[in-house]
Amino acid sequence: MEEVCEGKDFSFPRQEEKILEHWNSIKAFETQLARTQDRPEYIFYDGPPFATGLPHYGHILAGTIKDIVTRYQSMLGFHVTRRFGWDCHGLPVENEIDRNLGIKRRDDVFKMGIDKYNEACRSIVTRYVEEWEQVITRTGRWIDFKNDYKTMDINFMESVWWVFAQLFDKGLVYRGFKVMPYSTGCKTPLSNFEAGQNYKDVPDPEIMVAFPIVGDPDKASFVAWTTTPWTLPSNLALCVNANFTYVKVRNRYTGKIYVVAESRLSSLPSEKPKSNVANGPAGDSKKSSSKTKGSSGKKGQEGESAGATENNESFEKLGEAFSGASLVGMKYEPLFKYFEEFSDTAFRVVADNYVTSDSGTGIVHCAPAFGEDDYRVCIDNQIISKGENLIVAVDDDGCFTGKITDFSGRYVKDADKDIIEAVKAKGRLVKTGSFTHSYPFCWRSDTPLIYRAVPSWFVRVESLKEKLLDNNKQTYWVPDYVKEKRFHNWLENARDWAVSRSRFWGTPLPVWISEDGEEVIVMDSVDKLEKLAGVKVFDLHRHNIDHITIPSSRGPEFGVLRRVEDVFDCWFESGSMPYAYIHYPFENVELFEKNFPGNFVAEGLDQTRGWFYTLMVLSTALFGKPAFRNLICNGLVLAEDGKKMSKKLKNYPSPVEVINDYGADALRLYLINSPVVRAETLRFKKEGVYGVVKDVFLPWYNAYRFLVQNAKRLEIEGDAPFTPIELATLQKSSNVLDQWINSATQSLVHFVRQEMDGYRLYTVVPYLLKFLDNLTNIYVRFNRKRLKGRTGEDDCRTALSTLYNVHDVLRQLLYSFELALKGLIPSEENDLAPEVFLLMSVPSVTNHSYLAPKVLLTSCKVMAPFTPFFTEVLYQNMRKVCNGSEESIHFCSFPQEEGERDERIEQSVARMMTIIDLARNIRERHNKPLKSPLREMIVVHPDADFLDDIAGKLRELVLCSLSYVLEELNVRSLAPCNDTLKYASLCAEPDFSVLGKRLGRSIKDVANKIKAMSQEDILAFERAGEVTIATHCLRQTDIKVNYLVVTPFTRTRLFHVNGKGVVRKFKCPDGMTEKEIDAAGDGDVLVILDLRPDESLFEAGVAREVVNRIQKLRKKVALEPTDVVEVYFESLDADKSVSQQVLNSQEHYIRDSIGSPLLPSTRMPPHAVIIGEESFHGISNLSFKISLARPALMFNSDAILALYSGNTKFMQGLQIYLLSRDYSNLKSDFQLGNGKITVSCIENQPAVNVVLGEHIFLTVGDYYLRTKSS
Repeated sequence: MEEVCEGKDFSFPRQEEKILEHWNSIKAFETQLARTQDRPEYIFYDGPPFATGLPHYGHILAGTIKDIVTRYQSMLGFHVTRRFGWDCHGLPVENEIDRNLGIKRRDDVFKMGIDKYNEACRSIVTRYVEEWEQVITRTGRWIDFKNDYKTMDINFMESVWWVFAQLFDKGLVYRGFKVMPYSTGCKTPLSNFEAGQNYKDVPDPEIMVAFPIVGDPDKASFVAWTTTPWTLPSNLALCVNANFTYVKVRNRYTGKIYVVAESRLSSLPSEKPKSNVANGPAGDSKKSSSKTKGSSGKKGQEGESAGATENNESFEKLGEAFSGASLVGMKYEPLFKYFEEFSDTAFRVVADNYVTSDSGTGIVHCAPAFGEDDYRVCIDNQIISKGENLIVAVDDDGCFTGKITDFSGRYVKDADKDIIEAVKAKGRLVKTGSFTHSYPFCWRSDTPLIYRAVPSWFVRVESLKEKLLDNNKQTYWVPDYVKEKRFHNWLENARDWAVSRSRFWGTPLPVWISEDGEEVIVMDSVDKLEKLAGVKVFDLHRHNIDHITIPSSRGPEFGVLRRVEDVFDCWFESGSMPYAYIHYPFENVELFEKNFPGNFVAEGLDQTRGWFYTLMVLSTALFGKPAFRNLICNGLVLAEDGKKMSKKLKNYPSPVEVINDYGADALRLYLINSPVVRAETLRFKKEGVYGVVKDVFLPWYNAYRFLVQNAKRLEIEGDAPFTPIELATLQKSSNVLDQWINSATQSLVHFVRQEMDGYRLYTVVPYLLKFLDNLTNIYVRFNRKRLKGRTGEDDCRTALSTLYNVHDVLRQLLYSFELALKGLIPSEENDLAPEVFLLMSVPSVTNHSYLAPKVLLTSCKVMAPFTPFFTEVLYQNMRKVCNGSEESIHFCSFPQEEGERDERIEQSVARMMTIIDLARNIRERHNKPLKSPLREMIVVHPDADFLDDIAGKLRELVLCSLSYVLEELNVRSLAPCNDTLKYASLCAEPDFSVLGKRLGRSIKDVANKIKAMSQEDILAFERAGEVTIATHCLRQTDIKVNYLVVTPFTRTRLFHVNGKGVVRKFKCPDGMTEKEIDAAGDGDVLVILDLRPDESLFEAGVAREVVNRIQKLRKKVALEPTDVVEVYFESLDADKSVSQQVLNSQEHYIRDSIGSPLLPSTRMPPHAVIIGEESFHGISNLSFKISLARPALMFNSDAILALYSGNTKFMQGLQIYLLSRDYSNLKSDFQLGNGKITVSCIENQPAVNVVLGEHIFLTVGDYYLRTKSS
């Protein structure tokens, strides 16, 4: 095993790059797949991203989640194919080409040629593929890029054709118009999901327009309000609400007569008398936050009019009010004459409930080509007929067609002002103004969207709604609220899906239609097209198949069938992925049919209305099944400022920069240990990734380095080999902590399997952290004397074997959870933690079978999917001393639960830690450090079993006959107490939130009687569970029973309220002051500490202070935990008797703490090498100096003289020779000679046998202890 460098010299990113080279050299991923080739399949669908941009943190997050799950399934023995995919078609590509080539209109593409345009699109699709592979591979994700799938490949496109043909054959496809959000910048309709991605606050015009009523005796006009003046030229109807009340009113000053909803009379402009006003004055504009026709698909009746007053005195009512139903069928004079051919059916009043009374005039103008409700209402009322003959007077570029002669060629939004002027010139303008509202913009071109009727091919989703909802119930989501609420609601309101786009770069619709429209053929394969057309097809894009015609089956006189111009929406392609990526049904039929639905998908929250939805729709339509069984939905990664990450704003660091600075493991760990894995948002901070390196990886590495150094030390010292005891024997250990850690390990296996099978990554990580924290800070900390061999060799081997077996499980468990590392990180004050890593480390080169080998090795195996690089770094060094080891850490299995769990013992240790935590809290409140010993701790609890755990079962002797609890808390004695009233009093309070509603006016009398309950009454109530007060039967949910435990500080310290409302407050015992006693509680337990100073505890406190200063000095001079030094103490006080008394009485404690005796400075030999010393003053009123020195040889001069028959010269020669030897080599010689060496190399001196412990001592401490004992 090789030596390792210091942490400051270790580069995580550089080591990761070396590991990548190693993986490539052994074909690690390919090997893993090959090893599971014949195992059952676990089908994972990887959603295809666009390759027109570089990967961001959202991709890396989702990829990490996918990597964890698929690695776990591989550990269970499944064969998990992981192929990367690319979404090659659609707006992202076309939009970039349009910008690059300056394409503004659809005609520009035809002039250029569809072939050149599409090939230009193809040329940029794979531009960033290499960068994607580099970044994704650099993050440690194992996925196949060589056998990737692309939506532009002919095999993928052919399967998409097959999917569409199946839907067509099932009668789920039709062609028609649909009013959809439309991007004039991208010249294509958008889904509602896409339309909601980019809202901006913008000003828009609002106007009221008069529509004279045909044949009205008063020459009245309907008044409609709109925020989209550009839709007025296409007006075909006015819509009212049949249930509203309408009135006819006359303007007192102009004489004009209008019809509006009575509830909206205030919306008409309030005017003062003016002369020669043709149309009436326009009121002041007023801002509104209402959505408009342009943003919602409804007419703009939803805004508040400018200048409106609640009681509009400018108008007077004429006659009686009338219902909206009475207006239906009335004709009005059209505003423009562009659609005169519709006069027989159009320009009349219709009714629908979508007209609201909260804004506008209660009358909505309908332009069926530009409003979703307008289209529906006009169809329902036979204003227009359903079909493909709707006149849409706005072209694909958002400009008026020649149908609108006065504004032909004008962009609709630019024409608003001129249209308003035209309305005004016609004397129809009632009011004008502007208002600011939230309006949707295209997420690609950043141009304002309009609602426009577009011809499209639709999938009948509404007819599948019930089956979709049922299939959703069959899927499992994490977190489940995304499925139950967000996704369920989306399915419940699902509408028919427009799957076609009138664009160029995409999978063409496989529909050929005759010139008379009577004959339709849908291709379900390339072979079918080739046979019908008699041509060979090599590519399915428009420029390669648009020219292909098919002879009519009815004969030559019916001409040929030509393909429709549309291409598929790219969401249809990605929704077809489960079939198309394996070219089903043309290949892999058995693979698909045996393993559908797929096992697992994972993407971001935004895909609930995107990919997750299209997967569900198509699988339901095709097979009546969901496409997937299990799904993890992650949240969004935002910039540090909470905004969306933006290249333009440069508000986030690039992933490559972060990985180069801190490594991929740190980035993976940072992302996965955040709320984003629960579908919440994460504000990305680069400092957070650095924090992972600083707080997790550097301590982990330093501990590992410590382990390697100790392995070398074991080699030198020649410790006897360690053979772990079998698990069955260990489970019979009488040591309670051995029993606990064995049981806790089995509980860990059980929990991790249960939660990982439930895809709940966010529950497993905290559990692992807690387990590992308990392992280091309970088992190792409380067992340090056993682990160091200070309670006997047999007990040491039992403790080591227990840890060995625990980590044998962790070897695989932690494999899926990188965050578990944190539980192995030592705290600054924990001088025990390095020992954990020593035990987990590698064996010495001399084949010592210490616990070290398997523990760290197995732990690393467990953690590999979360930190695939760092675990491989450690493994590659450790495997050099392990026979039969694998080439990579990533070829392993997941553990099975072994042995029985003992919940009782686990509960006992949990209770012990509760006591310790509460006592620590009291110490902190009173500034009493753990170095200061305390006299007594009282534990109050009504449960005898609890007290037995603390004072009995867990009171096993470690050393100095102190229990775990007392030793950890530095308390001399522990007194259990099950009399909860000894240190507290009871009182009862009514739960007003429960009783108030039930008792009404009686609550006051009942409340007073509850508060007056005596101690005995309350105890009887708790035993019986109910009590009758003032004829009312009250139960435990109605009354709060309070334990009053008041401290001297506040008199009413509240430390707990349990589920039944039990409140405990500590009351200071008589005769004690506020600084002498305090309490803390949790649940049903109360801990009381006696804080009074005790001279008998002084010496123990001083000893702890001395040990603390020694440890700090070791750190100050940069000693490693394995560095052996001798420690000397010198009193600087005039009266040295006090410090000497401390050293004498606390000798065993100090020796156990520092691992060697604390030597008087007078014992330091002249040849000792001092490596650090420091003087301390005022420590418990004592002053002293600590010196650290290298181990020095000590000689028994009398014994050596005896060797040479009293020859002093020979004795000095031997001493000089031994002092000149390298200390480590000399120590090794004694070990190899079983404590004896022969010295025969001194010239002119006889050979002698030198015996360790008789003639020479390797340390002053050994000599000191021998002479002291003798």
